[in-house]
Amino acid sequence: MVTRRRFVLCCALVLIVTGVVGTTLWARAGARPDGCAFVESRADARAAVVTGSGPDVLVVGDSYSVGAGLRPDQSWPVRLSGRVRVDGFSGSGFSRHASACGDQSYATRIRGSLRPGTRLVVVEGGLNDYDQPVAELRSGFDRLVRELHGRRLLVVGPPPAPARPAGTVAAVDATLARLAVATGTPYLSMVEVRLTYQADRLHPDAAGQRVFGDAVAAHIRTLLAAG
Repeated sequence: MVTRRRFVLCCALVLIVTGVVGTTLWARAGARPDGCAFVESRADARAAVVTGSGPDVLVVGDSYSVGAGLRPDQSWPVRLSGRVRVDGFSGSGFSRHASACGDQSYATRIRGSLRPGTRLVVVEGGLNDYDQPVAELRSGFDRLVRELHGRRLLVVGPPPAPARPAGTVAAVDATLARLAVATGTPYLSMVEVRLTYQADRLHPDAAGQRVFGDAVAAHIRTLLAAG
């Protein structure tokens, strides 16, 4: 009887732990309860889709750049000019602990994504940093800038996804804007951009991805025109 009771208790603990892990992954932008292997496979699939021609453009981002819930070729980076490569990892952010899959921060990943001929780096994110300490966000931003060694960079902030608690996205946006000014980094705020979302109220639908991509593309054209 004691053995059976212990067995039942162990099963209950396993279910509780599994549920906590699954909930944690699901809460990140683009992560799913089936874990990091799925996220990695989606990242690999998106990396294999290189669009356009011309100067090499690298996009580093989260599930928005991957196109979570959509085909990879429906994600916003396809709207950019140039030969566009994407290093996207759902659930990641500027902070080391934004992702439930270990350190998938932008500064850490960008080391393996840059090419000698990369002309422009576009880093998109912030939705998964909404519950991270400001110090971690600042540290991740500073590490990113250092890793680029003066390469041309545009940082694109998070949009006001309905699934995120009110005010958290605006707070991340304000922090990123301050850090961008302090480092002389061009920054595109997306808090005023109105997107349409999938049923999860977190990820843009195909139309929302197009709006997002067109906003980034227009800003890049302005930057390039200004020299």
